Amino acid sequence: MKAVLFSLLYKVAFAFCRGFSLLPLRVLYFLADALFFPLYYVVRYRRGIVRGNLCSSFPEKSRKEIVAIEKRYYRFFCDYLVETLKLFSIGEAEMKRRMHFENPEVVEEVLRSGRSCSLCLGHYCNWEWVSSLPASIGGERICAQIYHPLENPIADKLFLYMRGRFGAKSVTQDDTFRHIMEWQKKGEVSIVGYIADQVPGYNNIHYWADFLHHDTPVFTGPERMARLTDAAVFYLDVFRTRRGYYTGRFVLITDRPSDCPRFEITAQYFRLLEASIQRAPQFWLWSHNRWKRSREEFERLYSPEERKKRLSRL
Repeated sequence: MKAVLFSLLYKVAFAFCRGFSLLPLRVLYFLADALFFPLYYVVRYRRGIVRGNLCSSFPEKSRKEIVAIEKRYYRFFCDYLVETLKLFSIGEAEMKRRMHFENPEVVEEVLRSGRSCSLCLGHYCNWEWVSSLPASIGGERICAQIYHPLENPIADKLFLYMRGRFGAKSVTQDDTFRHIMEWQKKGEVSIVGYIADQVPGYNNIHYWADFLHHDTPVFTGPERMARLTDAAVFYLDVFRTRRGYYTGRFVLITDRPSDCPRFEITAQYFRLLEASIQRAPQFWLWSHNRWKRSREEFERLYSPEERKKRLSRL
């Protein structure tokens, strides 16, 4: 009975999202503009988190400047919502025109040599549209994205559909190692995307980065996987050129991960992401409670000996 109910609810939700996505983007942007006022002024969706994150990340800015960034962020967030829904129906040609990758040849060169790539990016600009990368990368290569399953199974299935429309594979965090090692054993080259700017649980903290004026615990999984598979590591720097149009630029972090000092790849990724955010801060996901973990609590939970033992296993 539960399976039947789930199937029915999913079909209803899918039909609604698909039908909504068929509206022209100019109409969807009109709806996004209309959504801004109730979201910002009435519902006040996570306003406290956004304001706190902005104030602590840009201590040099005045209150007026912070509020201006905050409003631009909420306007962009409304755009992000309708743009993401557009993934249900947007065609490949239009997607390639709106999500343009300006230098895919640097990635293709690595893949042609028989090596895989790790692609690090952030919740910056429309990260969901980056799932269209397979349409811009030639050849029979695996394009995959690591994701954390959503708590709502219907929403999770809808997002999996959207993210896979252009050929990208979605791999859960827990299955990352198994899938990548299987591809490597078969001799299949891959480009795997990691959105690694979320907050890790205390049990997954191995490194703290200086990021936006915060002592920030960060995921180190992308670096560890790159070292294990000898994958070249790129950062995807995304620009919003105008409303509804984005450009992604591949920036090489290293093509020799084993030669880098431990955590240098992770540190460089966060330096590049910080530069992107400082360039146009309204396009980062400020409504995420990014700095809810503290070093003090981490050190209370794990003794110096335990912390040293955890690092020795990396």
